[in-house]
Amino acid sequence: MKHYCYILRCSDNSLYTGYTTDPKRRLKEHNEGTGAKYTRGRGPCELVHLEEYDTKEEALKREYFIKHHMNKEQKEKLAKKTSQG
Repeated sequence: MKHYCYILRCSDNSLYTGYTTDPKRRLKEHNEGTGAKYTRGRGPCELVHLEEYDTKEEALKREYFIKHHMNKEQKEKLAKKTSQG
């Protein structure tokens, strides 16, 4: 099983970082209002960055780092890098 760390752009242009094993399902949950409390009322959300890991621990460590050690400008660079391919 693969594990993922992801960043969403919410309709208010804020960024949300999370962890999942199924990015498509998780994005659907966020957009249906059944995802994280933060994204409720901020939809629709767009997946702007996705990183794949072999272990849950690696993905959760990366999620923590992005959430707690990166500012919005740094997160925007990740999103821009992803959109450029």
